[in-house]
Parts: sequence; structure tokens; C-alpha cells
Amino acid sequence: MLNRGSGPIVVQADLTVLLDDRHLHAAAAREKLSQFADLIKRPGDIHTYRITPLSLWNAAAAGMAAEDILGCLQCYSGCELPLKARSRIHMLADRYGKLQLQCSPEGELLLYGNEALLQSLAELPAIRLFVSEGGAEGQRTIRPEGRGLLKQELVRLGYPVVDEAGYRRGEALAVELRNSSGTGNDFGLRDYQEQAVDMFYRAGRQDGGSGVLVLPCGAGKTVIGIAALARLACDTLILTSNVTSVKQWKQELLDKTTLTEAEIGEYAASSKQVRPVTIATYQILTHKRPRTDEYSHMKLFQERNWGLIIYDEVHLLPAPVFRMTADLQATRRLGLTATLIREDGREEDVFSLIGPKRFDMPWRMLESRRWIARVECTEIRVPLALDEGDAYANAEPKARARIAGENTEKLQTVKRLIEKHPGKQVLVIGQYLQQLHAAACALRAPLLTGELPHHEREKLYELFKRGEVPVLVVSKVANFAVDLPDAAVAIQISGSYGSRQEEAQRIGRILRPKREDNRAWFYTLVSEGTSEVAYARKRQLFMLEQGYRYDICRWNSSAAAAEAASLLHIRETAQ
Repeated sequence: MLNRGSGPIVVQADLTVLLDDRHLHAAAAREKLSQFADLIKRPGDIHTYRITPLSLWNAAAAGMAAEDILGCLQCYSGCELPLKARSRIHMLADRYGKLQLQCSPEGELLLYGNEALLQSLAELPAIRLFVSEGGAEGQRTIRPEGRGLLKQELVRLGYPVVDEAGYRRGEALAVELRNSSGTGNDFGLRDYQEQAVDMFYRAGRQDGGSGVLVLPCGAGKTVIGIAALARLACDTLILTSNVTSVKQWKQELLDKTTLTEAEIGEYAASSKQVRPVTIATYQILTHKRPRTDEYSHMKLFQERNWGLIIYDEVHLLPAPVFRMTADLQATRRLGLTATLIREDGREEDVFSLIGPKRFDMPWRMLESRRWIARVECTEIRVPLALDEGDAYANAEPKARARIAGENTEKLQTVKRLIEKHPGKQVLVIGQYLQQLHAAACALRAPLLTGELPHHEREKLYELFKRGEVPVLVVSKVANFAVDLPDAAVAIQISGSYGSRQEEAQRIGRILRPKREDNRAWFYTLVSEGTSEVAYARKRQLFMLEQGYRYDICRWNSSAAAAEAASLLHIRETAQ
């Protein structure tokens, strides 16, 4: 146990950091740690963070030096930092910037750095592929086609490259934001949105024009992408998660810029328009021709002289698009996401191929300014139905996860929770189709899944927005890029194991600011005494890092308790 008389953190030699959540200064320490460390677990009051090479390099790209990081740790630890931790933080943080890619006046791609380092790296087979023979001291000539793959390999070796080789201009496009055009649809960028665009563009900096902007759902990531497009005024390819998002991007472009319908193309299953601004889905790009290994739509990357590629929901970027992006390093690249967490562990590839994190806005800061709703998070532990308890005990691990997720006792809990929020727009979100069909039937609510044609999905979204459908049951197709501004309650009845990224996205469905009562409620239903409890702990890590708290409650489903229960009464059992 940590000494509560000292600082709230203890730094260990292996770069693990323990945070005592009961300490007076825990919130301030958490905010600082989130800039250069990742939360990995939180049993009880002791939260465990880890400082990784990637977390340090993202901090370095944002302007934090090793001494800044060590100063934060020393300030909040209250005791001397281990020498091994100090030296490792110095070594890793200082590696950012030791290697730079630049373009010579003759157009050659050059890698600059310490001669001894360049020599040792060039001897490695994985690096030798991209390095031309010879070269002056302190520099090596790099084959242009290897720009992306070289950066990937060097990150894996622990030497991130600062790419200052510049970008092609792309085809010029006459486009302005409406707030500068004098039309009736004028709007203004919020200060943090303007700042995010500036951090990406980095005027006068050779390393500007690539990177990732991290903001919560509802904070206007689409608007920021549009502002970057208008700032660069060039042909732009926008990649996003689904057809609904394609249409939302187009609507926002028409509403907030001077672009016309004829200048915006939709490239998805039912339409293949290539125009100065083209919006495509990741699914269409990764579609393969029958009986071949060819990606039939990857040619879209070469269809026009794109000056900017926007990767919406960049944490979803599929492997084939990573490979194509490695060949597009001369094109400006903007990643947008609510969380850089990837469940496949490919955060390093986002860093090397899209760019480092350029901007990250704390969720609580946006909440305090009323730019997003104030969310209360509650985990409700529901006992397994009696017959399901026996099945769970005798099942294999994978089957256990599904039995726990589909616990039929959860449906009664959902009904009671909806009753606690009369007049509020409610989303019931789950993983398993059979469970979702049962929930829709029990609640007499419409069901939206991937089985539903896109035009019917759009109709349901519109009815929900207008308040004609107060409760909507949705599958994971609604995890991303769905604009439902009046949704105030989300009830998660099952999820994808321990996915932190999914938890953040689902909470994001209710984050858009509300006109009057700017509050929202997120409930996650977990089967008591099952593997779902451990999965829930992992799912909640990202939100905890953002400073949110989950009340933990136990649900009593007896008739007497159900009759008398209120949300307040249930909360009295919170741990």
C-alpha cells in the first residue's frame, strides 16, 4: 500500500507507476500521467500505469522533453525516482529526433543522424533494403518508395524518425469554410478546434501535415477534419467506418464549406463517385475480387492527385490500408479518433505511417466547458439466471463469455433503468444478435443491426432524432460515427470482451451536448460472478484514465425489491 503521507504515485524501476486513487492530489497526477503513460489496470484504489517507448515518443512529439516528464514524476512521487527509471526515460525520450528524414534540393530523400548510429542501423537486413550505397557522413540516401516502410522498421527498432521530407501539394481546390465566406450558414470554430488544426498544420514546420488528433465523440472531430481540408485547399480523400458516416461527412461538408454536390463523391457499395473530395469506407477498400487476392478498389488512392488523406476513426484502420499508406508518405495524412487504443496492438504503425499524436483534449475539460455532456457511469452486476448458472459452470471459456453476456436476467434490469429516465432518448447496445432480438421484443422497440439495409437504418436514426422512437436497440454497427445528439441514456447489455476502445465509442454515442439538461447516463450490465466482471474492468480503463468513475451496484431482481427499487436506492450499494 502506498504511503498516503507522500505523493500519490510510486515510480518503479521497470517504468511501472502506481497511483493511489485515494490521495488528495490523485486527480492532478492522473491528468499529468495521461500525457506520457498508459493505464493498464486498476484493482481497487491502486491504479497501475506503464510508461512505454510509444507513450514517451508521443509526448516528445507534443513538445515534452525527458526532463519535463521526470519533473512531473518527481513532483507527484514524493520520493527519489529509481536511477534505472530515470536513465531509461532519458534514453527513450531522447531517441525522438535523433533521426530525421529530409529532402535535398535535388529531390533526394536523405536520412540524417549520428554516423555511428546510421552505420549500425544500415547493417541490419531490414534497414539495408531501403538504404542506397555510400553517402556522406551523418546521412544516408533512402529509396523514395521505402519512406513509410523504413519508418515502420525504425520504430520497431526503437528509433522513431522525425519526417521533415515534406509533401506534394496535390490538386488545388477552391474551398472555404462558410464562416469566412459571408453566407447565411456561417459558423465558428471553437478555440480548441482551431488549435487542433494549427497543431496538425504546423505552419512553417517541415514536420507539419501528418499526425493524429484525439478528441471524444461529440467534440467535433468531423468539423476539425473539414477545417484542415479548407486550410490546405486541395483534393482530399476521406476514409471512414461505414456508409452512415460517409453520408454524415457529405452533409457536414455541404453545410460548413463552399463545396457543391458536384465536388463531393461517395465511394461505397452502392456508389463509386471519384470527385475532388471523395469519401470512402474502409470496407470497400479492403474488398477483394472473387477467387483472387486483389483488392479491387485500392486504385482509389491513385485516382486523383490527392493532397490530403483523412483517416476517420483511425484506430479502425485495417491492415491492407496500412500497407497502402506506407506508399503514400508524400501525401499529407490526418488521423481522427476518440482513442488511440487499438485492440490489435498496432499503435506503433499508426505512429509511424499516419504520424504522432498532435493534439489530445481531456474529456473532462470539454465537459467542464459544456462542449460535451456530463456523463454518469454505472456498472450494474446482475445475477445469472438459475438455469444459466449451471450451463456457465460446465462450459468452455469462450462459451462462458457468451452465456454471461446473454444473461436473460439483464432484460428486467433494462426495463427498470428505462423507467428511471422518463422522457429521455435511450440506446440499448449489445454484441449478440439473439439477445438484441429478445431485447427489442421485450421493450417493444425497433432493432438496428447490420442485417438492416442502409436506407432503413437511416430512417430509424431520423425517427430517433425526432423523438418519435424513444428507445432504439442497436448492435455494434452503431459504435462509430453515428450522430444522435439527443441520446441521453446508453445501456450496454453485452460487449466485445475487454475492448477499451469499444467502451469509449459507446459512451461517445451520448456525449453530444444537450440543449437543456446537459447530463447523460451510461449503464453497463455485467453478470455477477462471471468472467464478464474482469472484462468490464479492462473495458473501463480508458474512461478511468480520462477521470471518469463507475459506480458499482448489485441488482436484486426479486419482485419486492423491483417494486421498491429506485436508482438512488440501488446506488446505496455502490462499492
